[in-house]
Amino acid sequence: METNNINCANCEKQFQEGFEFCPHCGQKAKDDLTLSVLFYNTISNYFSFDARFFKSFIPLMFKPGYVARKFIEGKRLQFLHPAQYYLFVSVIFFFLFSFTARKHTQAIDKALKQGFESKNIIPIDTIPKLELDSLQLAKMKEGLKKSQKVTGMSDEEIKALDSVMTNVAVPSAPNLTFDYDEKKVDSLIGVGASDSVIYDAMGMKEDAGFFSKMFYRQALKFQKNRGGGILQAFYDSIPFAMFFLLPIFAMLLKLFFWRRGRFSHHLVFSFYYFSFIFVVASIVFGVNLFTDIPDWIDWLVMLSTFIYLWIAIRRFYQQGYFVSFIKSNLVTFLYFIFVIPIAITVMFVASFVFY
Repeated sequence: METNNINCANCEKQFQEGFEFCPHCGQKAKDDLTLSVLFYNTISNYFSFDARFFKSFIPLMFKPGYVARKFIEGKRLQFLHPAQYYLFVSVIFFFLFSFTARKHTQAIDKALKQGFESKNIIPIDTIPKLELDSLQLAKMKEGLKKSQKVTGMSDEEIKALDSVMTNVAVPSAPNLTFDYDEKKVDSLIGVGASDSVIYDAMGMKEDAGFFSKMFYRQALKFQKNRGGGILQAFYDSIPFAMFFLLPIFAMLLKLFFWRRGRFSHHLVFSFYYFSFIFVVASIVFGVNLFTDIPDWIDWLVMLSTFIYLWIAIRRFYQQGYFVSFIKSNLVTFLYFIFVIPIAITVMFVASFVFY
């Protein structure tokens, strides 16, 4: 009996008609490029958005630690890969977060612009007052008395001047900061002066080092833009920071669960846990786009992420509830007290440097 063969459009090899997929390359035999197929392929190729996502979603949200535990036990085709899951939900989160970030950046940019354009009037009573050295005062008073005949000043006038001199603000040691006359710089910017001239007015020395020059360059750019976009630069650094914060979280888990698996196992747990946080945060930001959530709900959501971590650690590492609770507290404490502040500081510096 003669069999009909067809050619695969992808690998151009023949296979028997009736096969749904090519046995050589795996492409679908009849893959008409419709709009739905194009959309599905795009999502599937870039985010692995397939049935495994939905199979992973329910247990990930309502069975803390279950998906991560099953994944390291070998059931890796049943659930979506942790890194792919993390990538997909993080894209959704930052998309929803961008709407809130836009409002914040616009408000901050407006406030910074007003601050640059407003006149800085310093009240007299806020100026720091430093008393002169007593020996210096004595010499100055003696000089005034000797020249009293020339100046024509009376004893009462010298006495009044003495009281003023005791509160004169005296410049201290040279200030090694990057303070400069902003009005003068604005004037130079207004007349189109070259950057080299403006740097000189800002106080940058010719032999300034690399970091010093970079600081002046960014400071000038900040003033030219009236601070606009600095908060957006900070927000843009968050996704990159997360790629460093997540492995650090896994390192903390490795520290407290040294004999409970390889580092890759802790990394799998961290990917799924951060995916859970992104899903919860996406829901919160999504709801806030239409209505404001009361503060008590926000606190409840924050508490739920810790309770989730506690149960997930207990199930994943198979330890008692009390031990898991203590270790969850310690991991959270170290992460928020040391890791997060350092990360935010680095992000602020990076935002200014790459602004």
